[in-house]
Amino acid sequence: MNFTRWSARLPGTPRRAAARADRSSVPAARGEYAQHPDPDALASEDEFTPALDDLSVREILGHLPALVALVYGPEHRIAYVNDAYAAAFGPRPTGATAAEALPELDELGLLPLMDQVLRSGKPRTVKSRRVQSKPGEGSYTVTCTPYEASDTTGVLIFAADVTDHAEAAERLRTSERRHRETAVTLQRSLLPQELEQPDDLRIAATYQPGGTDAAVGGDWYDVITLGAGRTALVIGDVMGRGVRAAAVMGQLRTAVRAYARLDLPPHEVLQLLDGLASEIDASQIATCIYAVHDPTEGRLVYASAGHLPLLIRDEDGSIRKAEDHTGPPLGTGGWMHTSGEIALPEGSTAVLYTDGLVERRSEDIDEGVDALERALSGATGTPQTICDRLMRSLNITAEHDDDVAVLVVQHPSRKGATAELFHNAALDLLGGVEAAPRARAFASGVLASWRFSSELHDLGVLAASELVANSLQHGTPPMRLRLRRTDRRLIIEVTDGDDHLPRRRHAEPADEAGRGISIIATIASSWGSRRTPGGGKAVWCEFALPH
Repeated sequence: MNFTRWSARLPGTPRRAAARADRSSVPAARGEYAQHPDPDALASEDEFTPALDDLSVREILGHLPALVALVYGPEHRIAYVNDAYAAAFGPRPTGATAAEALPELDELGLLPLMDQVLRSGKPRTVKSRRVQSKPGEGSYTVTCTPYEASDTTGVLIFAADVTDHAEAAERLRTSERRHRETAVTLQRSLLPQELEQPDDLRIAATYQPGGTDAAVGGDWYDVITLGAGRTALVIGDVMGRGVRAAAVMGQLRTAVRAYARLDLPPHEVLQLLDGLASEIDASQIATCIYAVHDPTEGRLVYASAGHLPLLIRDEDGSIRKAEDHTGPPLGTGGWMHTSGEIALPEGSTAVLYTDGLVERRSEDIDEGVDALERALSGATGTPQTICDRLMRSLNITAEHDDDVAVLVVQHPSRKGATAELFHNAALDLLGGVEAAPRARAFASGVLASWRFSSELHDLGVLAASELVANSLQHGTPPMRLRLRRTDRRLIIEVTDGDDHLPRRRHAEPADEAGRGISIIATIASSWGSRRTPGGGKAVWCEFALPH
């Protein structure tokens, strides 16, 4: 093909005649036409403007800063490359096939595209493809346009060097990726590395950050043993994104653990968290559920700050939802939270989760909760198995657009030999001089029936005696002594009607009182006290059982 014969021509009326005809049909205006009312005058001016037919296509393409190549025929033989193309990739011999003489096109993946352009007669564009080999190393956006000239067809290849833009975009992507990796690392480091496993519960949790296009959020969960067999369960979600949300989450989680040690009712813990969240960052809010499991009562006492309801699956597969006692999210202030109760009997499973598990942009969130209920009703097995099944059932993949945290709490049904490791015994005390000896006799008989060693038996009787004596001296009726055995520990607890919590103090040699709590702290593995609903208190101690 002779490229000198290939040029752009406009069919039809000659340019000057067409211009004259077009302009003569337009009325004169106050602008430029008002200055040249005579169409012949306009036409005469056109004689100084070169017609497109008079321009050399080779000269135009040769001066373009973009890379231009012209190929013809089904084998894409080279007809022309401009100076910019030759400067980038080196000169190319005319007549050679693109497969042989234009290896950069093959590296850009353009040869199949050029075949497609020839067949379809439609232009195609590929964006920011990279050439690794030299010369010409860099990124290019290329448009392939079909043409017809004389008796042949071909493809005009127009490539723009976008290396600087591609490198800037890659730097931005790298920065975003590092920011996300930092947030994910921070998030995971702030979550429990290993969940505490209470005696009476089996617990598993899972956390999955959002996909690569989603910023990491502030989802978190925690399990906190409170003593006397009680366990606090927490799940929450900071509404922000990125490192800041993860940092706020870490502060809230730390605060929850500190407040939990005070053994406060759930609504009081949320009340404290609400004030703290406002101080940490007034622009970010968080939702949270704080629940406490008491194995003796077989229930969860909980409070919610704007969080989705926890679900309970009973042993028969029926689902119950805790909907009441939900206040606004943490950080909004001005709300008095309240606590509610829901039964968690043996054989049941509780699920706490964040909105990423059930919220979809195309659906109402209640539909997501309904889908979770259906998935949970058929979920059996270990807590980790249930976690995995719920994630699969709700279609949570690595590309999910939000963080997801799930906490599964199972109160197993114990039978046979396992059940023999768990016992409860309680004695109501009316006060008076006979209360202490009755308590000692009761504790001695119970501990003997549980076949403890003589040393542990004696320590348990001593602890029961001191706790009852403390309650008789400083408390008010009604009083109750409760003993509980698990597979790991012996728990002794005394409740009474006075809400004044005892504290350990140093007793002087002449003091007749003040040594009971010190004795308890010395002989027991741990001890503590808490206020109970209705205005009373409970004082307890634990003894670790030998393995």
